[in-house]
Amino acid sequence: MNKPISSAAGGSSLRQRLIDDMNMRRFSPETQRNYIRDVGRFAAFVGRRPDTATAEDLRRFQVEQREAGVPVPTMNSIVSALRFFFTHTLDRPDLARRLVRVTHSRKLPVVLSPDEVARLLSATTCLKHQAALSVAYGAGLRVAEVSSLKVSDIDSERMLLRVERGKGGQYRNAMLSADMLALLRQWWKVGRRQGVMHPKGWLFPGQHAGKPISTRQLHRIVVEAARAADIAKRVGPHTLRHSFATHLLEDGVDIRVIQALLGHAKLENTAFYTKVATRTVRTVTSPLDKLGIVMPDQVAPGG
Repeated sequence: MNKPISSAAGGSSLRQRLIDDMNMRRFSPETQRNYIRDVGRFAAFVGRRPDTATAEDLRRFQVEQREAGVPVPTMNSIVSALRFFFTHTLDRPDLARRLVRVTHSRKLPVVLSPDEVARLLSATTCLKHQAALSVAYGAGLRVAEVSSLKVSDIDSERMLLRVERGKGGQYRNAMLSADMLALLRQWWKVGRRQGVMHPKGWLFPGQHAGKPISTRQLHRIVVEAARAADIAKRVGPHTLRHSFATHLLEDGVDIRVIQALLGHAKLENTAFYTKVATRTVRTVTSPLDKLGIVMPDQVAPGG
C-alpha cells in the first residue's frame, strides 16, 4: 500500500478508517482490496495524503488515466472506490461529485447453451468442483459469492441459499433447487470423510479447511472444465451466471424475479440479458406473419 494513505492522522490512519467504513457495510474482501488499491493509486498520483486532495487533483488524475489508455471499466471501478472514500471516509461529497464515470458500449456476454453447461459440469475433476460450479449456475451466484458460502447458509427447509456477502455487502436469498441440494448433500458426506467439512465451516474449503476456495481457483476450474468439455467459447465463472439469467428468461420467468435472484439493484442490468436470449426472440410472432399477405409459393424469384 502506498504510504500517503497509510500515514497516521490524529492517531488513526486513513487506511484503517477506510477499512472500518467498508467493514461496517460488509464489503467483500475482494472489494476492500480493490478500493484500498485504487485509493492508493490516487494518493501516489498526487504525491501526498489523499485527504488533502482538491477538485483539480481529481480532474488531472482522470485526464491522466484516459491519456494513459486505462480501460473504461477500470476507470469506472476507480471512480467507485474514490467516491466511497471521499463520501464516507472523508465526508467530502463535494469532491465525490467531481468524479466522472465514463460511458462505454457494453459487450454482449458469452452464454452457454444448456447442453454446454451440462458438458462443462460433467467435465469437472472432483465432486467439490462440480458442486461449486453447479451452485454458480444453478443459483446464478457471482464467483465471490460462491467462494464465501458457508455450510450454515444452506436453508433446506425453505429451499434457499443465504448470500450474506453479496456485491456491496448486500444480503439476499438465492434459489436452492432439489437437484442442487442433493448434490450438496453428496459433497457434505464426501467432505466429512475427507475431514474438510464442518457444520460452521466453508461450503467449499480451499487447500486449507480454514479458508474458502479462492475466486482465482474457481476461475481456473471453469477454464479447465470447458477445455475438457471441448467448449471453444471463452468462459469464466461469470459465464455460468450469465447463462443462468439467460436460460430463465428464455423459459419465461418474469424479469423482475430474475432481477431479485441475481441481486441486481437496477432492472436495466437484468434487462441486458434480453439481447442474448435468442430462444425468446424465436418464440415471438412477427407482425408481418399476422397479416397473412405473403405466401411462400406467391413470392417471385429475384427482384
